[in-house]
Amino acid sequence: MTPAIATIQTAAVSLEAHPDLVVRGARGPHDRSDFLLVKVVTSDGVEGFGEVSATPIWSGEDGVTARHFVETILAPALIGRPLTPVGGLERLMDVVLAGNPFTKAGVSIALWDAWARTLGVPLAVALGGPYRSEVPVKLSLSGDGEQLERAHAAAVAAGFGAFKVKVGLGVDGDVERFRHARSLVGDKAFLGMDANGGWSRSDAARAIRALTPYGPAFAEQPVRPDDLAGMRALRDLGLPVVADESVFGTADLSRVIDAGAADVVSLYVGKSGGPGRAVAMAAQADAAGLDVLIGSNGELGLGAAAQLHVAAALPKLSAIPSDIIGAHYYAEDVLAEPLAGDGGVVRLGDAPGLGVTLRDDLLREFR
Repeated sequence: MTPAIATIQTAAVSLEAHPDLVVRGARGPHDRSDFLLVKVVTSDGVEGFGEVSATPIWSGEDGVTARHFVETILAPALIGRPLTPVGGLERLMDVVLAGNPFTKAGVSIALWDAWARTLGVPLAVALGGPYRSEVPVKLSLSGDGEQLERAHAAAVAAGFGAFKVKVGLGVDGDVERFRHARSLVGDKAFLGMDANGGWSRSDAARAIRALTPYGPAFAEQPVRPDDLAGMRALRDLGLPVVADESVFGTADLSRVIDAGAADVVSLYVGKSGGPGRAVAMAAQADAAGLDVLIGSNGELGLGAAAQLHVAAALPKLSAIPSDIIGAHYYAEDVLAEPLAGDGGVVRLGDAPGLGVTLRDDLLREFR
């Protein structure tokens, strides 16, 4: 008999970013995050854990809004229902709560974790994989002058060798920042750029042309999310265009596909609304000839584990490294043991579910 959802509990966590790795992009600095951790307990006593990783300036969600909606809307709708199919539970969450994909994703991760643990398999197996046991990753670099140098030094100390530079803050400064970053990482290192929608069409074209001598690997979200025609035009400059803020759910992805607006799509477990939906969106992108990478909203260890399992479950993954940064970005980790990896890749384990364990002090915080 399929177990039922017995309880859903939450715990709030607020963490500061590593001081040398604070992201400074077109949408402002991201120096701390308020998270909500989610715990699902089944009628068989199996526990599953999830994480709401949301930033108000970026998504309009955070730990406070997430806790309110989980405790007052989502938990009452889910408790008592069979744990599977998880896809049906995700659709139910859409019925009772509009929008808020990051909040739903936190619950969805916990549901998928509980189901995979019930089966005794890694989440990647429950999602249809794995197709790979390790995933190449990169880290964002931002700031200028000594700030950029400190960020690069911290990234290298953590083992990273692939990067993207935050741009979209003004073409002249962007060109100088990227040139400086290239001088730091070396001529052969992988280095892309992420404008977070901060450029106009004309500025994006001017910046891409000016940056060509420094070998950018891609341009991520060069113009505002709704300017799909502008993104399509920029593809003609010969640099791969990555759609990020332009794509949350399947409807957004369909619009990007129809407009021919991107070469690659950056999928988030949070933007998609959960692991199962991220895998489904990757299949949709692949059917349209688009590559997929796993992007980041600054997840903690639980969210990074979900990213890893989704990446491992995809038949195809872009050659552009994904953004599974986990504990590297924050001043402390929420996991008892970090994800396996060396800054160049993160590695999939064989433990059931997400394959990770929260710190004991955080496990005591659930209510």
